[in-house]
Amino acid sequence: MPEEKILLKNCGIIDPGNIETYLNEGGFEALAKARENMTPKAVIDEIKASRLRGRGGAGFPCGIKWELTAESPDSEKYLICNADEGEMGTFKDRYIIQNDPFSLIEGMAITAWAIGAKKAYIYLRAEYHFLRSVLDNAIRQAAEKGFLEGIHFEIQEGAGAYICGEETAMMNSIEGVRGESRFRPPFPPTQGLWGRPTIINNVETLANIPWIILKGASWYKELGTEESKGTKLFSVSGDVENPGVYELLMGSELKELVLDLAGAKDVQMVLVGGAAGRFIPGDKMDTPLCYETALGSGAVMVFNHTHNIIDIVHGLVRFMAEESCGECTPCREGTEVMIEILGRLASGEGRNGDIEILERLSAAMMDSALCGLGQSCPVPLLDSLKYYRSDFVNRIGQSVFIERM
Repeated sequence: MPEEKILLKNCGIIDPGNIETYLNEGGFEALAKARENMTPKAVIDEIKASRLRGRGGAGFPCGIKWELTAESPDSEKYLICNADEGEMGTFKDRYIIQNDPFSLIEGMAITAWAIGAKKAYIYLRAEYHFLRSVLDNAIRQAAEKGFLEGIHFEIQEGAGAYICGEETAMMNSIEGVRGESRFRPPFPPTQGLWGRPTIINNVETLANIPWIILKGASWYKELGTEESKGTKLFSVSGDVENPGVYELLMGSELKELVLDLAGAKDVQMVLVGGAAGRFIPGDKMDTPLCYETALGSGAVMVFNHTHNIIDIVHGLVRFMAEESCGECTPCREGTEVMIEILGRLASGEGRNGDIEILERLSAAMMDSALCGLGQSCPVPLLDSLKYYRSDFVNRIGQSVFIERM
């Protein structure tokens, strides 16, 4: 299946530094349609009808969140664009900003108008500092053309913390306090930034908005699967001949992306969704890429048979432990215990009972961790135990695990 370019349609066609080239391709027509021919409620109803889901990984329906914020009686509301993109192996939001920043600005302008927000933040990943001038230029040109009337844009740069990709930690960061997850409820759409109603969507999600408003929810619903509508951007890396960003219809098979487009040859396994994603064995390449099976942030990391699954998982957990904010015990302590056990297994000195401890610990973390980092950290570990359990068993040495009394 060839790529279905919708979000990437303008990439390589327009000049990301010149708004005139975007206007020549129909840019800001969706914003004009929303403001001149639709009410804010009609815009939200269209997004709800499209069944667009957030592209950051969680996949929550956008229209429902928007409606909660729009219906709030609070007079001060905020929009945050999550451009942190700290997930391992993910770089598709960066690609949009580099090649078509105006689609993001237009999507944010429509969203802010629909929910009644007068201030919009772009939370930019620290490592993406080089993109700030691109965004500043796009915002300035859009404002000069009168497209941003009534909306003030501000770019807030992060400080390199993975946890700040989580929406409540991001709000803490914007407010100038330590980037830690908040207890929920309350949820951001009703009580977010500075206690005000706040919508947080990532770059890819917001880039969908102009297309849905311009072409309609009925058009959008024809794309994808029953539960996963539209297209999805995938960041492909690892043991492939053609790494890069690809756009496919939701529900496309993994082999169409990894084998046909990215040119992988010797596939042992694929990690879909980043450090907290799902492992898919090389013999299951017919797996559809959608919310029903495996998707996450859209990171697709391909591993050939030169890699060892325990070493990979050990590295993933070390990353999550380092990036944990340390606020809650299940994540803070659980990841350290996982590192210790996986370290033993990686060196061939595993103990009887290690695998069972990992499974019980994973269940506890998924049930009790405060935010998505701790809750999803065990996912690739459990997948690796499901598909490659013998590799773990073979790393158990002669020492016997003795429980302390």
